[in-house]
Amino acid sequence: MIVLGLMVFAFVAYQLWGTGIRTAQAQNRLDQQFAEALADTTTSVTTTTAPDPTTTVVDTTGPTTSTSSTLPVAPYDGEIPEGTPVARIRIESIRLDWTVVEGVTSAALEDGPGHFPESPMPGQYGNAAIAGHRTTHGEPFRHLDLVEPGDLIEVTTLDGIFTYVVTGGEVVLPSEYSKVIPTTDTTRATLVLATCHPAFSTKQRLIIHADLVPEQSSLVMQPSSVTSTTAAEATTTTPEVLPGETTVPAVTADTTPDTVDALSGEGPAEGDAFTNGWFHDRAAWPHVAGWGLLLVLVSVGSYWAGRGLRRLYVCFLVGTIPFVVVLYFFFENVARLLPPGL
Repeated sequence: MIVLGLMVFAFVAYQLWGTGIRTAQAQNRLDQQFAEALADTTTSVTTTTAPDPTTTVVDTTGPTTSTSSTLPVAPYDGEIPEGTPVARIRIESIRLDWTVVEGVTSAALEDGPGHFPESPMPGQYGNAAIAGHRTTHGEPFRHLDLVEPGDLIEVTTLDGIFTYVVTGGEVVLPSEYSKVIPTTDTTRATLVLATCHPAFSTKQRLIIHADLVPEQSSLVMQPSSVTSTTAAEATTTTPEVLPGETTVPAVTADTTPDTVDALSGEGPAEGDAFTNGWFHDRAAWPHVAGWGLLLVLVSVGSYWAGRGLRRLYVCFLVGTIPFVVVLYFFFENVARLLPPGL
């Protein structure tokens, strides 16, 4: 009973701090991958935009006009593999600095904050949405409740650096995702951060809203999915979007962006890890049983080794390190059976 009690305390410690070990390793890997992607993007842009010294610059007069099909379009095509690093988010007021991955499944959020695939990317027109754990797995959004209106959120993507200002926050039910995440205005660039509320619970969601600060941001782009829908059906001529603008003129279209419909129904977002309940990952049971059996074998083997030498301390010398290693992986799989907010 004493040993079982100690293991329960050890599991709590693993949940609060041990899960952060794996997440920290993932963040180191993601940081490197994202830095390499940024370097490749910078090299590509520099190569393709270098001016030709033989080109003659012609001064044109009159206003410049273009159709919506010529608006800058982001390179993301909506088919980004889950777990791919897509952004870097920083909130100086709460000392938050994390690499964001694509996806909000359990596996994705174990590596860090995740971008809702249903929403535009940060730096694009529409409502970009990012979710993150408030407890466990490094606690990236642990202090999100301390963010206040006026605080700045800096998001770096392959398209540039974008600064958002917090406008407010609210607490909603999981079934109310459709009210806070879908894009309803494609002429504005906004950002939503979502996490569990209260801490150590998945009962509600804490939502932070933010608007783009154009003077401190790179050129905002249209999501490729939005542009492909509206460009073909646009019937008006609109002014060219210039760097620093926060809105784009409306275009006439018969359809709405996919980001509006993706979360329009009642219920949480598809694949949102926060909605998982007890024993949601049934594939974890064989792993729990296997590591549990190995844990018993290590314990029994250590006991018989000490008994054979008639020295109790031999049990600890032989079994401590293997026991701790196996216990870590046992806890890692047991955690897959728990709700993500616990």
